[in-house]
Amino acid sequence: MTSLADVRQQALRGPSEKATEAQHAKGKLTARERIELLLDAGSFQEVEQLRRHRAVGFGLEAKKPYTDGVITGWGTVEGRTVFVYAHDFRIFGGALGEAHATKIHKIMDMAIAAGAPLVSLNDGAGARIQEGVSALAGYGGIFQRNTKASGVIPQISVMLGPCAGGAAYSPALTDFVFMVRETSQMFITGPDVVKAVTGEEISQNGLGGADVHAETSGVCHFAYDDEETCIAEVRYLLSLLPQNNRENPPRVECSDPVDRRSDDLLDLVPADGNRPYDMAKVIEEIVDDGEYLEVHERWARNIICALGRLDGQVVGIIANQPQVLAGVLDIEASEKAARFVQMCDAFNVPIVTFLDVPGFLPGVDQEHGGIIRHGAKLLYAYCNATVPRISLILRKAYGGAYIVMDSQSIGADLTYAWPTNEIAVMGAEGAANVIFRKRIAQAEDPEAMRARMVKEYKAELMHPYYAAERGLVDDVIGPAETRQTLIVSLTMLRTKHADLPLRKHGNPPQ
Repeated sequence: MTSLADVRQQALRGPSEKATEAQHAKGKLTARERIELLLDAGSFQEVEQLRRHRAVGFGLEAKKPYTDGVITGWGTVEGRTVFVYAHDFRIFGGALGEAHATKIHKIMDMAIAAGAPLVSLNDGAGARIQEGVSALAGYGGIFQRNTKASGVIPQISVMLGPCAGGAAYSPALTDFVFMVRETSQMFITGPDVVKAVTGEEISQNGLGGADVHAETSGVCHFAYDDEETCIAEVRYLLSLLPQNNRENPPRVECSDPVDRRSDDLLDLVPADGNRPYDMAKVIEEIVDDGEYLEVHERWARNIICALGRLDGQVVGIIANQPQVLAGVLDIEASEKAARFVQMCDAFNVPIVTFLDVPGFLPGVDQEHGGIIRHGAKLLYAYCNATVPRISLILRKAYGGAYIVMDSQSIGADLTYAWPTNEIAVMGAEGAANVIFRKRIAQAEDPEAMRARMVKEYKAELMHPYYAAERGLVDDVIGPAETRQTLIVSLTMLRTKHADLPLRKHGNPPQ
């Protein structure tokens, strides 16, 4: 009888040295090498290492490797428990069979029960065709558990190889998706099927590579050039998230002074509302040590969603980006921000919103694409959020976009504004053209009259203290005081408690 030590060594070694060399030749690490990068040294505890499939037919009975192509277990990241499963592409191409799926189901159930994050290191060829419908049922079990865990524990999918067909829906159900350029792809139907059905010729990366999903589809939140950097960033993201929905994100000691003045903001943000600037630099100036992690950085770039810290406490930041489309809200920006708000609310992350928004993007494509229902997603997410919420109006906040971006009227706990704020139904020029249309048309000098009416409208309804005088803004603050004001306010709101109506769940806009 083979000794336990020999069996263990066989399971740890994998199928063959040749298979390992083939994996490395593709620029990919093995499943165990990836787990070593993800978890603290020596912390990994494997579950069902000696599991083997029991399928017969098509030669499977003669090939029964240990682990059955997926490594499952738990360990720690910066001392906190994290559950993980990693496809081993060297065994059946990482394809999912009945035993393989059962192992994943078990580790997912353990993660939910223990209340700890789940990280999947995906590198599999889809369902194991030789096992037929049993493999498909295995995917169903994964999807059901992804949904059960949603909003309960953080779920992170790391794409390190191909992910095709129904298998792609598990990452889509998780909170964050990471991809590696050139080596990872995601698509429902591959290039061959696309060509057969539509006649379009496209490569795997062109159809579902990291850059496509990071820039065009929005499926991928983070894309990196190599596995080492990718997995290091997964560790960083985990450091910003709580273990589960019953805990707060971990606080760290902060050496960045609470009362640090941000005088540079006066130069970063032009007073002229028509001049663009980089909102990312504003965020960098305000957060602890200028460090933050932007989510979906390259998709819907007219809005920024980021996780950072203020006085060591994690906050979620949503901000219009005037450098891109003047910071307007459109379909993709609304979807991006809505999901981020929901994630923050699920995991007890306070939300800070920076407004400089001229409105929703006009156009036939936007209207026909459903900007009404997509914009409503962001509105719904904010209205439904019970975490501390603070909004800051830097310059423009016009029309429906102002309301949607966490205005006081939809439940923001505190609203601040800089002296450069312009809160109104629309811009002064547009408003004057509507209100004083006849006077302008009948004037001897229409342009002079228009300029006069614009100035009059601004003086009456758009001066910096108009909203504050009506209680729609809690205070007008100097830009240099922003960091201290936000930190003091968040400290007060830390014990906020809000109850939602008793219901199974809402019915959010689709």
